[in-house]
Amino acid sequence: MGFSLRAEAVFQTLTLDVLKSSEIEGEILDREQVRSSLARHLGMDIEAVAPASRNIEGVVVMTLDATQDYDKSLTKERLFGWHASLFPTGYSGMKKIKVGAWRDDGKSPMHVVSGRVGHERVHFEAPVAGRIEQEMTTFLLWLNHDDDTDLVLRSGIAHLWFVTIHPFEDGNGRIARALSDMMLARSEQTPQRFYSMSAQIRNERDAYYGALEETQKGTMDVTKYLKWFLDCLNHAFDGVESTLAIVLRKARFWQTFAERAFNDRQCAVLNKLLDGFEGKLTSSKWAKLAKCSQDTALRDILELVEHGILVKDPAGGRSTSYSFNIAPHN
Repeated sequence: MGFSLRAEAVFQTLTLDVLKSSEIEGEILDREQVRSSLARHLGMDIEAVAPASRNIEGVVVMTLDATQDYDKSLTKERLFGWHASLFPTGYSGMKKIKVGAWRDDGKSPMHVVSGRVGHERVHFEAPVAGRIEQEMTTFLLWLNHDDDTDLVLRSGIAHLWFVTIHPFEDGNGRIARALSDMMLARSEQTPQRFYSMSAQIRNERDAYYGALEETQKGTMDVTKYLKWFLDCLNHAFDGVESTLAIVLRKARFWQTFAERAFNDRQCAVLNKLLDGFEGKLTSSKWAKLAKCSQDTALRDILELVEHGILVKDPAGGRSTSYSFNIAPHN
């Protein structure tokens, strides 16, 4: 693929990792802010987007630390740093939580629950807080020392083991998935990945929670869980085609139109379209994305329609919108 295309593909994969790992927990992050933060940390030049919020910056920092520095030992202090980066304000939503430290159960045990208030269903009761230090010491000793177990299997085991200890008040699932990605990177001996395990887990969220709950409430025989994990990983490999298709389509487009002069606004918005712009493209959206007047936006659009790069959608009038032409003429 060449260096630049590989870097673009890794960038797309990391964007999916950050977005989908949070989405599994019901938290929807702003895609453009995620891209902006990742690009800045990776030293990539992308079109200017909104600066990232503190919580998005924190998720990105944790993800990059896990996947780019995969060969470093995992310590209690490093985990505390990940946790603090996830909750930079010390709050999870409206709730004040203990950040950068093991959880303190207070008067009641830590439960993983679902359902509305008064009708909760308890999926799992974590070990009491007094056991966490010992349990995490054992876990980290295992994680940092090779016992000849296949590293892909160790990735699945690490995920299950960590989320079962549930050492933090919140954020355990996201950190468990970061740990899993770190071990997968170790298995491949490279920070470059073109598949997103978190994106696939999001697609199989019900099965994911079911596999965890069944194992935690059962005998702790992990065979069935690991079979699910490997199947999920295999499905994640299948998703590589769609990630690479976006990257290759973008490369082919700019190669095709290498000799055509686009203004900076057109380049910026075309890149957003090539990255997978969501929703309908209108002159008002163009104006917002390109930070220009609506009249200027319409001129930019009509010029691209003339070249066959954009096509006008059938609906007209005030709802006029445009779509990217899959096979434009040069």
